[in-house]
Amino acid sequence: MLRRQAERESAARTYARSFPVVPVRARGMTIEGADGRRYLDCLSGAGTLALGHNHPVVLEAIRAALDAEAPLHVLDLATPIKDDFVQELYEALPPEFAADARIQFCGPAGTDAVEAALKLARTATGRHGVLAFGGAYHGMTAGALAVSGDLNHRHHLGAAAGVGATHLPYPHPYRCPFGIGADGWRTAAHYTAALLEDPKSGLQPPAGMILEAVQGEGGVVPAPDAWLRRMREITTAHGIPLIVDEIQTGLGRTGALWAVQHSGVTPDVMVLSKAIGGSLPLAVVVYRSALDTWSPGSHAGTFRGNQLAMAAGAATLRHVRAAHLAERAAEVGARMTAALRGLAAHHPCVGEVRGRGLMIGLEIVRPDAEPDHLGARPPAPHTAAAIRGEALARGLILEIGGRHDSVVRLLPPLTITDEQAEAVLQRLADAVAAATLDGGHLRGDEHRAAPDLAGRERRPHPTAGTR
Repeated sequence: MLRRQAERESAARTYARSFPVVPVRARGMTIEGADGRRYLDCLSGAGTLALGHNHPVVLEAIRAALDAEAPLHVLDLATPIKDDFVQELYEALPPEFAADARIQFCGPAGTDAVEAALKLARTATGRHGVLAFGGAYHGMTAGALAVSGDLNHRHHLGAAAGVGATHLPYPHPYRCPFGIGADGWRTAAHYTAALLEDPKSGLQPPAGMILEAVQGEGGVVPAPDAWLRRMREITTAHGIPLIVDEIQTGLGRTGALWAVQHSGVTPDVMVLSKAIGGSLPLAVVVYRSALDTWSPGSHAGTFRGNQLAMAAGAATLRHVRAAHLAERAAEVGARMTAALRGLAAHHPCVGEVRGRGLMIGLEIVRPDAEPDHLGARPPAPHTAAAIRGEALARGLILEIGGRHDSVVRLLPPLTITDEQAEAVLQRLADAVAAATLDGGHLRGDEHRAAPDLAGRERRPHPTAGTR
């Protein structure tokens, strides 16, 4: 199967290159491959599987829809399943936002919802340009690429791929764009305000500002809450709709139902996908009613009425709230982050551990290189890739991302147990130790065995935990 895939599928395939695994069964956090090996999944469909694989409440909802012979394709018609999903979603949204909100169902992917949000802002304001941020990732279609920060995704498309977007500095204490560290968010906010207030800045009044409260693909970089509040003040003062992309951060992942809630900010537009479909394709834009200036047919999508996804999504929304999984993500995420910072103290290749809730990143650096004036060392993408490979050999699926692909990312399901969390941490500790071996010794920690997360000396075993 892997050979046939390589022969027949596009060169654009990504995860299949990193993980030579053929999944045949999955339940919760565990995937079983065709070769009988079992893996703990810390990728979770890039954050889609809030409840893990094949959660009983999701399967029950899908079976109930099928058993009821519900129509599976209805375009944008009202159905009981759709009504139930919308009700559950509105009850989960921040109350002050939901009280005056409209919803637009889009195509099946998050990038479709981003396109809809940009189109909505331009239609409502009569303006064209959009403010976006360095490090952002919003999708792979043309408009979403324009507001994304990674040039690698759009350099083949030419200058047109970035038309209409002005990219601003995003606060990043470890790799501060202003070179001043943790306080850089103040300068970033001041720069944004000055750009909009200066009549000679060259910036046309924008149709909107789009941002992520935690940049995921950008390297798991949480925005300071104070900076988010300042962005809300600036956009309000200038009549600019604030669009918050909650595609990966939404539905409990960061320790709140929506990442923007940590700051207390109420946006004008929220872009939602991934987890809200309960593992099936679903994407929506929710926005203030004042922006609802579309005429009938101004925006559409053939598969915007995905009934099975709405059934699975409503069940997921109910369960996340009833089981207090956002609070659980905050608790387990804090424990895992603290343990990983303990790991970093023994491995200088881990430059920083950061994140929010169960959205965690380890920035991998070159420990033998000179740090900059803020203490950050150059990125080490080959080491990050080696850690990913060593983790897979130990039965742990995780991905890398961020600047130069040097950030090891953890996105476990919100249903992760304490035992699974410990297993993830130990396998990752072993993977870091194995990936940084140099001539039989650990770089920066020669002649010592890799400590486990309780500080005990232990030697990594190349096949530990794979079955």
